[in-house]
Amino acid sequence: MAAAASTAHAINFRLPFAAITNGKPVAALPSASFISFGATRSPLPSTNSVARLTFSKSIIVPRASETTAVEDGSYSDMDGVPTPKVIIDLDSDPDATVVEITFGDRLGALVDTMTALKNLGLNVVKGNVFLDSSGKHNRFAITKADSGRKVEDPELLEAIRLTIINNLLKYHPESSSKLAMGVFFGAQPPNQVDVDIATHITISDESLNRSLLSVETADRPGLLVDLVKVISDTNIAVESGEFDTEGLLARSKFHISYDGKAVPKPRQQNVLFKLCDVNRWPGSC
Repeated sequence: MAAAASTAHAINFRLPFAAITNGKPVAALPSASFISFGATRSPLPSTNSVARLTFSKSIIVPRASETTAVEDGSYSDMDGVPTPKVIIDLDSDPDATVVEITFGDRLGALVDTMTALKNLGLNVVKGNVFLDSSGKHNRFAITKADSGRKVEDPELLEAIRLTIINNLLKYHPESSSKLAMGVFFGAQPPNQVDVDIATHITISDESLNRSLLSVETADRPGLLVDLVKVISDTNIAVESGEFDTEGLLARSKFHISYDGKAVPKPRQQNVLFKLCDVNRWPGSC
């Protein structure tokens, strides 16, 4: 049977950066919140067979220490600072969550970052390192230490992301000029953190059985958890995805389905409106 033709809905808004409070939970969610990242879980009562995964913990953003220590890498002044990039990838490996960190050619072995991730109850295996025009790419394969399974809990995924960013701010303080969280914890805040950043949301059909939701917006702590919770609350299953932090921006893509099929157009529109409303993105939805 031929795949369904690709269609897309798009909404564009402008979003101011959201403030946070140092050392306080910024993404605590009610214990009744659920989500799916592909694995079979106990479902909420529903007419749809949508798998769910329980949110388990609050996200705490630690303050990066005021230090010029270097995590086995290089440190220079603020001139010519590359754009940091952190990728959380649930697509490429069926058995592990793949994390990729890039900050030009300034990163070393990242031993302290690996230790900090292990302290979250994770197994961390250093993968391949490669160079291209954007810099040195450091990849890790991450699984849960207690089960050996890939990480699918969105709050733990967000904790991984924030831990990596915190270590970037700690060991490479010049990165604060390029990271949204540098406005609170960094040596030099980003120059344009108070300027509205365009938000783009699209949903398209990848096939008869799956749709693709893409969101680009200003980065903030707890964003990944908020996005997945909105999707889950509409009884849509998140099969896999990728969440990229690139400087001040967060770019995410989620492979989603409804009752094992591509998400119907009315439900797609409902998700778009709810994302706008819950995240307080200005505009008419």
